[in-house]
Amino acid sequence: MANQATGLTRVIKAFGYSYKGLTAAWQHEAAFRQELVATVLAIILAIWLDVGAIARILLIGSVVLVMIVEMLNSAIEAIVDRIGTEHHELSGRAKDMGSAAVSLAIALALFVWVSVLWQYLV
Repeated sequence: MANQATGLTRVIKAFGYSYKGLTAAWQHEAAFRQELVATVLAIILAIWLDVGAIARILLIGSVVLVMIVEMLNSAIEAIVDRIGTEHHELSGRAKDMGSAAVSLAIALALFVWVSVLWQYLV
């Protein structure tokens, strides 16, 4: 077994891998870029709104969750595409489930935002 990094070196390498993942998502996934722009705008709005701390955490957390699920979906798609480009029922099912997860995360974020805005602005 190869020497595994430990301690601070391991943490630094992990941040490097995370950065590579973020840049790969930015370069190769249009949905990630669109959702990132929407997330940044939503975070700015959540900070600007006159809501309580818990509401602000819910607003920001819900849109960040969309980004997390989008990246997991992109990872699933990349793995499936790596295995082969020919159509297979299981490959299609995996991609469809990943897409459904993103849709559910977006629906949750919309529900949170509408609920919080309704409570504070109406």
